[in-house]
Amino acid sequence: MKIVAEAVERVALIAGILTGSGLTLGVAESCTGGLLGHLITEFPGASDFFQGGVVCYGNRVKMRLLGVEKATLIAHGAVSGPVAVEMARGAVKALNCDCAVAISGLAGPGGGSREKPVGTVFLGWARQERVASYSCSFRGTRSEIKIQAAMKALEIIKKEISC
Repeated sequence: MKIVAEAVERVALIAGILTGSGLTLGVAESCTGGLLGHLITEFPGASDFFQGGVVCYGNRVKMRLLGVEKATLIAHGAVSGPVAVEMARGAVKALNCDCAVAISGLAGPGGGSREKPVGTVFLGWARQERVASYSCSFRGTRSEIKIQAAMKALEIIKKEISC
């Protein structure tokens, strides 16, 4: 419950900035499986700024619902900055929102490699013409990595909307 309380505090700050600016937010999640959307909606009044989220675990869903290019997946892999950015751009379009964050990563315990070990997470951001990707490396259990990734996404949302 401590994590949820901390997340709600972060979302409260984000909510103030978004509603004050008249902006809406969406999310696209792979490895966090909807956790970020859950944490956002724990904030009373989230419907004032949060349009929704897409849980896109499989590559076909990333391509079909978010418009991630097959060539990007082949060239960089699903867990990559370019894919996270395409996911975020696709979420803006699919959810009809002003800005979006996307999360793709390896929560483990399997699936990692030397180049991309378990705990590797990429976050993508899209708002109008600005896009950005963030690379993170987390440690812990599958659940701990998912929580860390969702909390980092909240941090990035706040940073990006404060610019």
